[in-house]
Amino acid sequence: MTEFFSKQPLYSVLLIVIICWIGIFGYLFRLGRKISSMEKKVG
Repeated sequence: MTEFFSKQPLYSVLLIVIICWIGIFGYLFRLGRKISSMEKKVG
C-alpha cells in the first residue's frame, strides 16, 4: 500500500485532506452536542 501512495502522490494528498475534514466535522459535531447540552442546563 505504501508503494501505491509513493507512485501516486495525488492520492496521498487527497487521503490526508479527507482525514483532516473528517476530523474537523467530528470536532464540530461534538462541540455542537456539548453546546446544546449546556443550553439545556442553563434553561
